[in-house]
Amino acid sequence: MTRADYPRVGRWLATSDVERWWNQAYDPASLEKQFGPVIDGETPAEDLVVEADGEPIGLLQRCRIIDFGDYVDELAPVIGPVAATTYTIDYLIGVPELLGRGIGPGVIVAGCADTFARHPDAEQIVVPVVAANRRSWRALEKAGFRIVASGDLTPDNPIDDRAHHILALDRQRR
Repeated sequence: MTRADYPRVGRWLATSDVERWWNQAYDPASLEKQFGPVIDGETPAEDLVVEADGEPIGLLQRCRIIDFGDYVDELAPVIGPVAATTYTIDYLIGVPELLGRGIGPGVIVAGCADTFARHPDAEQIVVPVVAANRRSWRALEKAGFRIVASGDLTPDNPIDDRAHHILALDRQRR
């Protein structure tokens, strides 16, 4: 992702399905605050524009969980100790007419394969999902993830319940 992608990412974040679950501001200043530090290498994460047939359709984010201490502190009571080899992803499909067509699991499979290939230290990918976001956690299951825990975590959108499913994919299971 580059700063040139901000207008497109802003449009994606403004779509009703994405806005519902991501609950993130998409004005230029907010986009810079969220994505600029990653682009500049100041935050140890990656923001990747997802393409299908050469066309940008979404976003995949990934990072090593241990690099974000507050996240580790919140997850540990639910899943136990978080290993330095545990990564996480987040994703969105920003083109509404592509939703419900099975593209999400494909994006997740490709993103996880790329994560394991580019990060040889990655042994597991863990993804917490608000339990009410069935479409998201079902896409993860279709991509080979399994629910390993359920518990209360802070939701991205304050209108959501704290109930989350935590799904995991191990390197050897993919």
